[in-house]
Amino acid sequence: MVFDMKNVLFSLISLGLLLTGCKEEPKISSIDPVNWQKRSVAREPLDSVVKGTTYLPIYSQIYSESEHRIHDLAATVSMRNTSRTDTIYVRNAEYYNTAGNLIRSYFDQMIFIAPMETVEIVIDQVDREGGSGANFMFDWIAKTESNEPFFEAVMISTLSTQGISFTSRGIRVH
Repeated sequence: MVFDMKNVLFSLISLGLLLTGCKEEPKISSIDPVNWQKRSVAREPLDSVVKGTTYLPIYSQIYSESEHRIHDLAATVSMRNTSRTDTIYVRNAEYYNTAGNLIRSYFDQMIFIAPMETVEIVIDQVDREGGSGANFMFDWIAKTESNEPFFEAVMISTLSTQGISFTSRGIRVH
């Protein structure tokens, strides 16, 4: 009986290793670059505009119980236009890790966000590059009399028996 259990255990472990080895590499960014190209603007608006920079904290990972237990999180980054009438423009969306190193820029041309529209960036749960102190910097342009854009992130994890979710809001730094 002991011999049979060893064979069963060996077979299960082998099957698990085989299935794990066949997994497709996870996609790191859930936003197709073609979407950014469709939003690109050829030139900057010139008449009576205000320019700003907004900082947004992101948590790709958080600690639990100690520094040795980490939960990976998915993050939805929302870039929101709170104006009913005016389009806003975002020059860049730069994603930095805990050490302050640039991980990626999401677009290299200015994009528009229509009145009352929300444009999102998703940081997949398998993307651990940002770490516990990741952040975004956004440079934006709006009409002087218009509302400033609103930047917010929702972080979530539901892999274990305990779900985790929370938000962070951007603050204007320039």
